[in-house]
Amino acid sequence: MSEHTLLHIDGHLVRVKSGSSVAAALRVAGGMGVARTSVGGQPRAPFCGMGVCQECRVLVDGRRRLACQTVCGEGMRVETTE
Repeated sequence: MSEHTLLHIDGHLVRVKSGSSVAAALRVAGGMGVARTSVGGQPRAPFCGMGVCQECRVLVDGRRRLACQTVCGEGMRVETTE
């Protein structure tokens, strides 16, 4: 197993430690871990970290996933906009 994983977040190549969650990768990529925005445009980030709040919904390789519950995979494509 490699020490790091490369994945794409909104078209940008991001390198994270192997075994990291997509939520952690979002934090590395954007600083706040933002996956969504509110109706008013304010950034929304993962809240509970265990999949209950659904605030971290993203598309992973075209399928809706929870960033806090998804482990990064090599070459994975993550989209934060729906």
